[in-house]
Amino acid sequence: MNVKKELLIGFLVGVIANTVGTLAYIVLFSDLSIVETYNAAVAQGHIGSLLALGAILNLLAFFGFLRIKRDNRAKGVLIATILTAFVILFYKVF
Repeated sequence: MNVKKELLIGFLVGVIANTVGTLAYIVLFSDLSIVETYNAAVAQGHIGSLLALGAILNLLAFFGFLRIKRDNRAKGVLIATILTAFVILFYKVF
């Protein structure tokens, strides 16, 4: 398969896993709704922490792809994780 396509698939899996992880964390551990929790996290400056906790699912995707010998997809997940780190850095600095 084409390397760029494999990287894109891995990147999309990483973004989706991060989103699902963040939403799952909010649903499981917050008494507020998703929107209220997001607004409270932004107001209190904790949005970076929410994103970081959501990125834990990227570990499962990354090692899952490595286990089934899909190295380029694992690289895509790694790129998505690095992008998440830059977004967290942006929220922490600005």
